[in-house]
Amino acid sequence: MTSRPLPIRDGVAPSYLWLQKGNWDTLLTFLIQRFPDISREVWVARMLRGEVVDDTGRMQLPDSSYRWGGRIFYYREIECETPIPFEEHILYQDNHILVVDKPHFLPVIPTGRFLHETLLVRLKNKQNLPHLTPIHRLDRETAGVIIFSLNLASRGSYQHLFQERAVEKHYEALAPGRADLVLPMVYRSHMVTGTPFFRMQEIPGKPNSETRIELIGQSGSVSRYRLDPLTGRKHQLRVHLAALGIPILNDAFYPDALPCKAGDMSHPLQLLAKSIGFKDPVTGQQRYFASQRILTG
Repeated sequence: MTSRPLPIRDGVAPSYLWLQKGNWDTLLTFLIQRFPDISREVWVARMLRGEVVDDTGRMQLPDSSYRWGGRIFYYREIECETPIPFEEHILYQDNHILVVDKPHFLPVIPTGRFLHETLLVRLKNKQNLPHLTPIHRLDRETAGVIIFSLNLASRGSYQHLFQERAVEKHYEALAPGRADLVLPMVYRSHMVTGTPFFRMQEIPGKPNSETRIELIGQSGSVSRYRLDPLTGRKHQLRVHLAALGIPILNDAFYPDALPCKAGDMSHPLQLLAKSIGFKDPVTGQQRYFASQRILTG
């Protein structure tokens, strides 16, 4: 666990950066080059407020020398963060875990243009849980059940469940129907990072991704599918349905990457992490948590 000489501020932990080998005279010169979207004036102001420090907590000032091999801590700041007008719902909490029903469009952790408008930061602030940590991933575009750890002592036990695939995860998706597709079926493929970098793609090779697909409903041209990911590759469900010619409704990445919708939240991806079940490693009880959300197209 990384020791941080700056405190958590408004639910956000400070970021840190290892200083690479180079010939910058000052730390300020390096930061301006490393983060071209942040002006010199902004970095100077942060330094003078004591918001850029080294491992020992010593303030780094505009004339501080660049010392490669060391590490600095600082706060990420976003000037104009897009509000996410959807609320999360807590499904369960005990001394070890917090189970949450996440809305569409809300990122789980700070990333890119989102900092305070993330599930982790919201929960830290609303529930006064400074040590909260997500145990697994859920895409920003996907709604549904996600589990957080509250207790450092038991965190590894819950993380181990996901690493060993000892968790039953069920998703639902709305996508076009395909009359010639024999369901239920198991779809397998070899997935790798694609182009652009935020997409995944399938290439020939030994399968490293596997999804069970079942038809559970149909209304006109739209079908409702149950998806059981037997592996956990990034965007796996989205890639697999697109490869079968039935891309998930409102998917802006697959089969083709569409122009960025920026702040448009009128057409959520019709993918829902419907439920999670597992044997609790601490209590030995069988756990089952289901989203209260319903995909409506």
